[in-house]
Amino acid sequence: MKTEPAPPAPMNQKFEHLIARAEQLIARIESILPQPLDAPDWSTGMAWRYRKRSSGHGTLEPVRHVAALQLSALKEIDAQKQKIERNTEQFVAGRPANNVLLTGARGTGKSSLIKACLNAYAPRGLRLIEVDKADLMDLPDIVEVVAERPEKFIIFCDDLSFDDGEPGYKALKSMLDGSVAAATPNVLIYATSNRRHLLPEYMAENLAHTHGADGEVHPGEAVEEKISLSERFGLWVSFYPFSQDEYLSIVAQWLSALGLSAPAIAAARQEALQWALERGSRSGRVAHQFARDHAGRHGG
Repeated sequence: MKTEPAPPAPMNQKFEHLIARAEQLIARIESILPQPLDAPDWSTGMAWRYRKRSSGHGTLEPVRHVAALQLSALKEIDAQKQKIERNTEQFVAGRPANNVLLTGARGTGKSSLIKACLNAYAPRGLRLIEVDKADLMDLPDIVEVVAERPEKFIIFCDDLSFDDGEPGYKALKSMLDGSVAAATPNVLIYATSNRRHLLPEYMAENLAHTHGADGEVHPGEAVEEKISLSERFGLWVSFYPFSQDEYLSIVAQWLSALGLSAPAIAAARQEALQWALERGSRSGRVAHQFARDHAGRHGG
């Protein structure tokens, strides 16, 4: 009796194993490919940070503890405060408003003013997303996620400056220009910087008779390109070093907020001046640091 040959089971098993390996490989490739930015649970807070993971995927992480700064607590920057409040009020109310660049001396309240505005206007729908300059290339993705939301979003870039050739420069410039990908009425950029022009400038660039090292025929145009990013912010707000009296006024405000009496605050004057002298600065940040140290040592 003639028997039929057995089916090639080993070959089928090899084929199935090959298919399984291919599926695993495809899954690994997909895991490292850029993915669309997922919207977070917007009910979890009023501020988020954009973070880029090692895999290259970006996420919006809620800020669990937002600094409880109030506008009334910020002293000696009334003119700057008025400008930022007015612009933010227009934005929240749905009226035209500008992107803002806050520049000037360190520790004078630039970032604090933005955080205080968030606390003041959050009940009316203001939200904030902090983005590091290294992640500015992802601005279009962030805007896409929030574009249809009813809230108003400030994209906050702290301590912003660029070195020559950094890719985030052009991404931010495109956003400020209102490119097709970035144009949306519920997003503004608020950025802080210690320098007015966000790209470094060099003395040689200002010598009209000197061409660049690469032989550029019109070096003046290169200089204009470097200052053009700052000019794309509709509102510039400048901050200046504090005088001695202004510094002491800020110290007194913080000491009072920390529970010290008026006589105790007056007695701390000389120590506060010595503290500033040792640090070479009479900034609001130095005043706050002194107040915390002094109140901590004296039971405030």
